[in-house]
Order: sequence, then structure tokens, then C-alpha cells
Amino acid sequence: MHNGRLDRSQALTLLNRTPLGEVMSLAHTARKGRHPRGEVTFVFDTNPNYTNVCVTRCRFCAFCRSPEAADAYTLTPEQVAARVKRAADLGATTVLLQGGHNPKIHLSDWIAYIRAIRAVCPQIHIHPFSPAEYLFMAHQEQTDVRAILEAVYAEGIRTIPGGGAEILSERVRQHIAPKKADTVQWLAVCEAAHQVGFRTTATMMYGHVEQDEEIVDHLLLLRDLQDRTGGFASFIPWSFKPGDTPLGREVPRPVHPAKYVRIIALARLVLDNFDHIQSSWFSENIAAGQLGLLAGADDFGGLLVEENVLQQAGHQRATTLADVLTIIRRAGFVPAQRDSFYNVLRVFE
Repeated sequence: MHNGRLDRSQALTLLNRTPLGEVMSLAHTARKGRHPRGEVTFVFDTNPNYTNVCVTRCRFCAFCRSPEAADAYTLTPEQVAARVKRAADLGATTVLLQGGHNPKIHLSDWIAYIRAIRAVCPQIHIHPFSPAEYLFMAHQEQTDVRAILEAVYAEGIRTIPGGGAEILSERVRQHIAPKKADTVQWLAVCEAAHQVGFRTTATMMYGHVEQDEEIVDHLLLLRDLQDRTGGFASFIPWSFKPGDTPLGREVPRPVHPAKYVRIIALARLVLDNFDHIQSSWFSENIAAGQLGLLAGADDFGGLLVEENVLQQAGHQRATTLADVLTIIRRAGFVPAQRDSFYNVLRVFE
């Protein structure tokens, strides 16, 4: 341990040797120290994808299509705005807007999507474009990433979802997503975004070809960057869903949900400079998501109006506000709806 922080060896022991109950207890204590009020937050959001065309062809994805595919699509700004309006009318406060790496999409299109959404839903928070998409757009526009970030920031966007991190290990990335932003690039986009003024999330997709050491290294890389910038709002892990994916033929069975709970707990202990850790009913099962709340997580993800990517992989879940409130309360916490800056909008006593 260095300066009271977990080092790589200690983190690895917690991940693969310490009894799960013990790791959960340590993480729960750390969580109570950071969030003593006992609230668990959730956000009401929608995740429309503006295109399913992607030339990156990650091996874990069943959603992407080639530009020539019969079912390839790219929505117009007006179509995206209409979907967002429907979700907002149902109560959504945030739209997570992402697509593929589509060579026909340019910066002007991104700005058109933002403006179309804002025209019909001025009150909704727009949370668009992952670090990997920013890097792709910089290549599209033949400029540097910071120029793209600044252009989007000038449109009033203030947050970025942390997709595309997968596992921050080049061994893994070369196997599962060789055409996507590499480890150094993904971290560099996040660092530049934080310098511009964005708040971002950080993600991890595990349960495929990674080793435990690479999970720990992923967390330490995030912690190091957070030490420098303080720009990460939260950490959000999820497990690989084999489903109908190329990688699924190699890794046919999903990892046990207990690994998810352990990673939540480890994240709370290693990421001592992150305010929020998310446990999700959606990406795992409800029981694992609920246990995560007792393993250091203080956020329960989103009440989704629309989601396409995991659905294409054969992973479908649905829940209601009443379900989320019940799940959180049964774990012993007070549910609270938040916005994308993790400000509490409403507490459900």
C-alpha cells in the first residue's frame, strides 16, 4: 500500500483470493464514508443510436453493420429528435447519443443532431459520443481530437459517456477491437476532454479474454488519470454478453454474476478518487445489480426508454420506476433520481 492506497498486488489479491463477503464489506464501508446519507441514485434516460453503420467491427458487437448491409441505417437529425421527444414526454431527462464509426458521418452531422434535439427538447441533457467516436471524428475531419471536443463543447455539451474503454490492455484490444482507439488514445481523449471542461464517465467491459491482472491495470490507469484531471464522474463496469457476436463463438458463456459484484467492490476500493460507482440492473441481472449496491456502488444506472446495442446481442431487460424504487429500497437504501451531473433531482422517501 502506498500513501494509504491499494497497490497492484493488493488489488489483485482482493480480486482473485479474498472472500467475496470480505471484499464487499470493505467496499461498503468505503462507500458509506463517501456517501453517508444512504441514497442510491438513478437517471431516467434514453439511448437512441443515430446509426448502426460501423467500420471498426469490434468482435464483441452484434449491433454494427457494414455500409452495404440491407439493414444498415442512419437516422436524420429530425428522426433522432423525434425519438428523444417521445422519451422526454415519458420522463427522460438525459439522452445518451451514440452511433457507430460511420464514414459518412461528419462533424456537421453531429452538430445537426445536437441542434435538432435541443430544438424540440431544450430541457433534456444531451450526453453524446464516446471517446472512440471522438477519435474517429478527428480522423474524419483530418484534425486533432481537441478541435472536435471544442466544437462540441461550443454547442453547449458538457458530458461525455465513457464507452469504448473495454479493457485498457493492448493485448486484449488487439484481440477484440483492433481497429478501435487503443489504450493510450482512449485515455488521451478523456484527458483532453477534461481539460476542455467536460465531465466524463469511465467504463469497463470484462468477462471475455482478459486476465485479472488486466482488470486491475485498467482500474489503476483510470485512477492515475483521475489524479491528474479529476474529470471522471463515475465508473461503470459491465460483463461481455456473448449472444450473437463473433467473440461469443470463442467465449460462449457469460461470466458468473459474482464476478460483477466483486469488480464493483474492487472499483470502490481502488478508485478512491471517484465519487460514484454504478451497479446496473440492466447490464447484469437484478440480483447482481442489487448486490452491487451492498458492495460499494451508490448509483443504479438508468431507467431506459430505448436501448439497441445489448438488445441486438440477445440481452433484453425491462423495468419500471416502481421496480427500481423497490430494488433499491430492498437493499436498504433511499432511492433518488439524478441528472447526468449526479445532482439529485428528487428523493423518494
